[in-house]
Amino acid sequence: MTCAIDFTHDPNLRSWVHSANQADTDFPIQNLPFGIFQAQNRSETPHIGVAIGDQILDLMACQKLGRLEELPEALQAACCASTLNSLMAMGKPASLRLRHHLSQLLRVGQAPDSRILVSMSDAQLLLPATIGDYTDFYASIFHATNVGKLFRPDNPLLPNYKYVPIAYHGRASSIVPTGTSIKRPHGQQKPANRSTPTFAPTQMLDYELEVGCFVGKGNDLGDTISIDQAEDHLFGLCLVNDWSARDIQAWEYQPLGPFLSKSFATTLSPWVVTMEALAPFRGTAFTRSVDDPPILPYLMSSSNQSTGGISIKLEVMLSSAKMRQENIAPLRLSQSNFQHMYWTVAQMLTHHASNGCNLRPGDLFSSGTISGNETGTQGCLLELTQRGTQPITLPTGEVRSFLVEGDEVTLQGYCEEKGYVKIGMGQCQGRIAQT
Repeated sequence: MTCAIDFTHDPNLRSWVHSANQADTDFPIQNLPFGIFQAQNRSETPHIGVAIGDQILDLMACQKLGRLEELPEALQAACCASTLNSLMAMGKPASLRLRHHLSQLLRVGQAPDSRILVSMSDAQLLLPATIGDYTDFYASIFHATNVGKLFRPDNPLLPNYKYVPIAYHGRASSIVPTGTSIKRPHGQQKPANRSTPTFAPTQMLDYELEVGCFVGKGNDLGDTISIDQAEDHLFGLCLVNDWSARDIQAWEYQPLGPFLSKSFATTLSPWVVTMEALAPFRGTAFTRSVDDPPILPYLMSSSNQSTGGISIKLEVMLSSAKMRQENIAPLRLSQSNFQHMYWTVAQMLTHHASNGCNLRPGDLFSSGTISGNETGTQGCLLELTQRGTQPITLPTGEVRSFLVEGDEVTLQGYCEEKGYVKIGMGQCQGRIAQT
């Protein structure tokens, strides 16, 4: 079931953390996303934090100072862990209760307490959870169609696409936090003018604009998760850049799909926006064509069709090394929306567990590249440049078909709806390392 709108979404709420009341903040009191941080240049154990304006609410400090004493002991213990896995495992009742408590703690009228705050500028933001498994879906029909046209102009969508949420199992070990440098990978590739492949650095390095979903409460091996119960197993969402080497991918993906073209790096944003925070921004699932086949019963739910969509406005920014040297602002490459997804997050999770696959707290699955149906809404350079044949010109006069050393890609996302306060996802940022 989807989360309900309650007092924590009240647009009139204000926090005693003044920066949380500014119109341009990603993290007003109505948001309260979770992450893991460590004080800069210190060796202390990482703490769970909650983003509030330009500050981090330190849950370990809150517990030590008695600010969580109204909560059950097990929930207090989860708040003092060094990853979010234990909190995720407790399920929605616990995360909702904690959200209510923190909303009360941070609102105007409560005594300000600087001892429980850490400035974001003084903190290192880490991965939110220990990610045991990572699965990447292919859930944007516009992306699948755009890419299909590049390789199969007469038959861009494979016959199973509208029946099954397609995905591949990614590599959890190469998931990195925002700000991590990305090294250009080597791999096999076969140019059209050669009869045999070569092994060399990729010349078609790309980003992918995606939204990631963290599993909360898991399921036992052999058990399935019904579509109506799927969101009970979701903790929250983040931004994902699933870096891709397109020339390596083109050679290796048949017959078994992506492998080394994807596993070299995946970047996550540091803050997990909970499903509770997203309640005001829910809407209908993707409107399918009347010619599309009916959704199979195990993936079909009237409630999911009416509220399974999530409106997250997304954008991709690019900054070259030369742009930064000349103090030129990043160039916005595209804008899209998470509502473009052919499959909802509930359908993705239900299908993932439909064979009895056991999902665990902290597991991550991602949407796949998010693209729209209009120019400027494509979620990767492969689409934007038509496989490199239509390069993009940067403000410096540089051109890009694919990424080069020094290029910095920033993904951003936010939700806004009339009558509610805008909330943000933060940033997912990575820079191609200089060789």
